[in-house]
Amino acid sequence: MARVRMYTTAVCPFCQMAERLLQSKGAAIDKIRVDLDPAERSAMMEKTGRRTVPQIYIGDTHVGGYDDLAALDRAGKLDPLLAS
Repeated sequence: MARVRMYTTAVCPFCQMAERLLQSKGAAIDKIRVDLDPAERSAMMEKTGRRTVPQIYIGDTHVGGYDDLAALDRAGKLDPLLAS
């Protein structure tokens, strides 16, 4: 299964929904708390061009946020991405 990295904060409901979806698929998630480390937030913004969380990577692929992740799942593209 592909490595999943998720930039997150403690109080983000979209982060929690993304985590539940990924866990339901059996994915292990490396969470990076940007609310605890401003340097990580800066790094996230440089990599993604976005300020909001969650920002999700599956392997080297930037998926985006929760809405993007859910759209991938509805389209049947999340499982193959996780399997790669």
